Amino acid sequence: MTEKQIRELLAAVRAGKLSPTRALERLRRLPFEDLGFAKIDHHRSLRQGFPEVVLARGKRPEQVVAVVRQMLKTERNILITRAERKLYPRIKRLARQAHFHASCGAISIQRDKTIYGKGTILVVSAGTADIPVAEEAQVTAELMGNRVETLYDVGVAGIHRLMRYQEKLRQARVIVCVAGMEGALPSVVGGLVAVPVIAVPTSVGYGTSFAGLAALLAMLNSCASNVTVVNIDNGFGAGYVASVINRL
Repeated sequence: MTEKQIRELLAAVRAGKLSPTRALERLRRLPFEDLGFAKIDHHRSLRQGFPEVVLARGKRPEQVVAVVRQMLKTERNILITRAERKLYPRIKRLARQAHFHASCGAISIQRDKTIYGKGTILVVSAGTADIPVAEEAQVTAELMGNRVETLYDVGVAGIHRLMRYQEKLRQARVIVCVAGMEGALPSVVGGLVAVPVIAVPTSVGYGTSFAGLAALLAMLNSCASNVTVVNIDNGFGAGYVASVINRL
């Protein structure tokens, strides 16, 4: 439940449109609701500006459905990450606004399209194979109320492709830069702009990429001082942090 929703609830009580008993029942779910297998943090929107995100991987489908069903009572936008397609029809039955993003396995429910970010978040990928991680960042940032643009397949193997879009890079308020292999792209992008660059190493690459470890270490050693790094394949984390920065 967001601050705006609580204000609307209190206003309805004051106007006599809602009884104190019913208002209390809605507030009783705060700060969390215990389902036995999960404790839903309904207070997180109020604290952090966005509800708890549901990680589907490792949970049984019925557990995800139960969590989402309860969250829909208080939250406008809900994000489920790392979901399989077979879960989507069950979520769709709960919310007609549900959308499955096949590339990254995210399910988004967006019932509030208010823009809260102050600028544009640009999501850049080095290669086409990095797009699933980039899309996870894009979906996350969009659901959190940001204008998001994408720029794909502009890695350092063909650096002229990136240079054509320097104006787009400079117009962004935050950049999420996704790359596998040797992870060089965030350093190049960081050297071209005066905004935060959130680097995301991916597990894309051949043998000595060590499932993204080579890209992670290269990004951590970037000589571009405006580059910071999240974990391997963590598009969600990058999109979330980019959104927080864009709201400041």
